[in-house]
Amino acid sequence: MAEAPKVPARQRPAQPDDWLRKAMNAKTTAARARFAQKGLACRAAIDKTTHAMLLRQVYLANFEERRFARALQAAESAVEMGVLVDVFHQDAARAAAAAGDLEKALLHLRSATRRGPADRRALHHWTLGSLLFFAKRYEESIAALERAARWGTTDKPLYRAQLALVRVAAGQRVSDLQDIIDDLSRAPCGQGYGRFVLGHLAYAAREWPAARRYLQAFVKRTESGRTAMVIALEPEVGMSRATLAKMAEN
Repeated sequence: MAEAPKVPARQRPAQPDDWLRKAMNAKTTAARARFAQKGLACRAAIDKTTHAMLLRQVYLANFEERRFARALQAAESAVEMGVLVDVFHQDAARAAAAAGDLEKALLHLRSATRRGPADRRALHHWTLGSLLFFAKRYEESIAALERAARWGTTDKPLYRAQLALVRVAAGQRVSDLQDIIDDLSRAPCGQGYGRFVLGHLAYAAREWPAARRYLQAFVKRTESGRTAMVIALEPEVGMSRATLAKMAEN
């Protein structure tokens, strides 16, 4: 019996992973959402990982458009897929925090610390400690950041420095503050988010020229980044701008 002629790839119906690839490479938020929804609507069988990643594209599109309730719903649906659950708990926490639901955000982050693999546990504790810091729940923040510092490897200088920052905010004395600043300034993790921490630690140490340099660099880098990052780091940018304004007054 003669074999059936093969259908050229370009004539085959797009599969869920095709739509996922399109969504991940989309140039606009609207295109990202449209491609992801097409992938989710495919009649073809879809594996859990692809399903979860398509939901993440829906989450990102809604988050970037500040539709935080919809972003949260997509992230929580992704959690239910049972793959990369700690990552999707992080996404859900980010959406809940942006929507003003602190307790739900904390619930998701605590789930991430329990369900994440060992190599991501420090990251989740650090994120939890950071959120608690901005909520001025300093004792809880210190406890989370102590765990982050304990579990941390290459990013340990950042976690130790953020722990010092919270202790300063809580009115505690940090005897090795300059050593902590020096360690973070020399580490790769002292770039990016590290400049936010370095800037505020330098401010606490009354090293204002250094504080100004770090904070200005942090704000500039953040505000020129991807929309999702700009939104997620609004509390840090706001705090940095406030600190820069204080220094300008003196």
